[in-house]
Amino acid sequence: MAGGLGFLGAQCGGRKNFKRYINSYFSLYLSFNLTTMPTRLTKTRKHRGHVSAGKGRIGKHRKNPGGRGMAGGQHHHRTNLDKYHPGYFGKVGMRYFHKQRNHFWKPQINLERLWSLVDEEKRDEYLKSASASSAPVIDTLAHGYGKVLGKGQLPQVPIIVKARFVSKLAEEKIRAAGGVVELIA
Repeated sequence: MAGGLGFLGAQCGGRKNFKRYINSYFSLYLSFNLTTMPTRLTKTRKHRGHVSAGKGRIGKHRKNPGGRGMAGGQHHHRTNLDKYHPGYFGKVGMRYFHKQRNHFWKPQINLERLWSLVDEEKRDEYLKSASASSAPVIDTLAHGYGKVLGKGQLPQVPIIVKARFVSKLAEEKIRAAGGVVELIA
């Protein structure tokens, strides 16, 4: 028996070879079961006493040899950017100083769809009564429309239309039906 290692130790040829055998066995075992690797079997232990732990000399192994992130985009990584990300550098078009967002926002609705903004039950009531005293108020802005256009016909029932913009034709048709147009900011 080789150093009290039993049958397996004798078969491997001594204590040193037995350790190698066990380590190779465990490395095979650990390749399948990585969650429970004991520290004593990690490569860190194996590299103790070997200055650079197999990673070469100073500055050769880790960190960022090509620079961090997009470094070198116009220098040593230029080919990659030109090939796979054309147009990454440079400007396009003209500047627009003091741009007011949504300044030109003006979704449109035609007269023929104006009554669809009133609830069905109330719509029927208004259309039956057709009196100037109980005219529905249609706030187009609240429904997401900025301008009322004049396509289509309106029933001869007075309505009050609140909108930011109203075309000339739409205004004429609303007034002809006995309605009123209120411009809101």
